[in-house]
Formats: sequence, structure tokens, C-alpha cells
Amino acid sequence: MANRLEGKVAIVTGAGRGIGRAEALALAAEGCAVVVNDLGGAPDGTGASTSPADEVVEEIRKMGGRAVANYDSVASMEAGERMVRQALDTFGRLDILVNNAGILRDRMIFNMTEEEWDAVIAVHLKGHFTVTKYASMVFRQQRSGRIINTSSESGLGNMGQANYSAAKEGIVGLTRTLARDLGRYGVTANAIRPRAKSRLTVSPQMEEAARRAREAGLRTDTSDVIQMMEKLLPEYVAPLVVYLALDEAGYINGRDFLVGGPQISLMSLPGPERTIWNPRGYWTVDELVAIMPQTLGQGLKNPWAPKEQAQPQQAPASS
Repeated sequence: MANRLEGKVAIVTGAGRGIGRAEALALAAEGCAVVVNDLGGAPDGTGASTSPADEVVEEIRKMGGRAVANYDSVASMEAGERMVRQALDTFGRLDILVNNAGILRDRMIFNMTEEEWDAVIAVHLKGHFTVTKYASMVFRQQRSGRIINTSSESGLGNMGQANYSAAKEGIVGLTRTLARDLGRYGVTANAIRPRAKSRLTVSPQMEEAARRAREAGLRTDTSDVIQMMEKLLPEYVAPLVVYLALDEAGYINGRDFLVGGPQISLMSLPGPERTIWNPRGYWTVDELVAIMPQTLGQGLKNPWAPKEQAQPQQAPASS
């Protein structure tokens, strides 16, 4: 134990397995006491079990650390308040919040049900709010705190994951606003987009499909994804989370990072890529038809155009 976080207390949601487990263990290895939250449900959020959280708590205690289990669903406001109260009652303080809990209900948008949409938004996006609200009250009062949120590359767009993508990119927007709201109180909020093998990135169905393809002598996109993920362990994500939780990371606020295996990338903040101005004060449709292909639309292509088109759709060439 390096004790960089000695005396600190963290809540890690979804910490019973995968990335959350690795984060909880890494924080504990630095001397941090941890509230290990996990509902213990299936990847789609159904069911519940106390075993995942209990097992991580036992691992932490065996390594000489301090930990307590919490089995609440982050989709509940009352649960968010209970988690924060549990940290204060058990360890006397709260310094770090790692929002990690998540589920999947993948479906193409034209087949997605309202329940599938609501469930994913509730666990991911609302689940970040429920605990953060009550943690931020503590952080504001003590004028210090670290919030590390979990977004995803899927937030940049991923087939069959409209609910998940919307929630994950919403988390980045939430993170930037938390940074603004809480920065004056000595609190930082940052997000990660982890690449790692977990129940949400490699499902049993994917592994079975890859096995069958190998037996048939075929190479598939699924096989390639699984082969790549096998090298991206959750333990490789955790060091960045620990770093962002340190006092030394106080200069980083409102940013998001892609992290997986050997790679850590600082993602760019949103801002204008190109701009056109009309001195008259507004644009007409006729003007946009004439000017867009040579300005804002120049070089843009539709990479997801229908397959029957020979080339991806793109802006007309300048005349």
C-alpha cells in the first residue's frame, strides 16, 4: 500500500465486478477506505445479490484496508443519500466519489421499448445524479472533494445503443457542469471513457459466437473485438481514477479521458469546428444551399449511407 490516499474515504458504485471492482481495490491499495456499492444484478439490471459487494469488501480487508458493503440501486434518490450517510457514519468523512454503476439494454432504436430506454437512463445518468447530489453537499461544506464519473466511447455513437449512448454522453455534460458548479468549493469533477473487458463490453453471447466462428475456421468482427478486449484489463483503468482522486490532480477539472491498456487520451472539449457569419444578421435557405457545401459542409461525408450507394454521401464539389 502506497498510502497516497491515507485517511481518505471513497464511494465506488457498481464496485462488485469489473471496472468498479478494480477501482475500489486500487483506491484501497492507496490507503483509502471504501464504500463498495453493488446491487449485484445481471448486466441488464435485473435481479440482485449481496455477494459481489461482500466479496470485494473481503478482498480489501484481507489486504489490510477498510471497506463496507452497500447493496442499493443507484437509480434511487434515497439510496444515494443512504450511501453518503453510510460513508459518514462508518468512516467519519467522504472525500471521493466514483460513479461507475451501469447496465445494458441494447436494441436498435426502432425496436427499443420505453422501459429499455428508461432503465438505462435511470441507472447511468440519474444514477450519477443520485449519489453526486448528496456527496456534493458534503464536499461543498468541507470545501474539498473529487468526483470521477464514467462515460463511454459509445457516447460518441454506437449501433444499437441509443439509450446507453445518450446516457453516457449526458454524463460528460453533467461532469462539465459539476466542475463549474463545485470548482469554487475546491471540488473537481472529471470523467473517464474506459476500454476494458467487462460484463458490459463482452457478453457470454459474444463469446459463444466467437467460439463457434473459431471452430468453423472463420474470423469475425466479434472475434476481433473479444481478442482486443482480452488485453484490456479493468486493472489498467484504475490508476487514472486513483490519480484523479489525488490532491495533486486539483488542476484537472471538467475534462474527460479515454483510458484502456497502454493508452490514455485527453478528449477535446466541445467547440466550434468551423463558423460562417452573415453580416445581415441571419441566413436564408437559399443562401445556405449555395454556401454550405463550400464552407461548413466542405469535405463532410455520410459514413453510414445506404449500402447500395457506390460512395458515401458527401457535400457537392465546389463549382
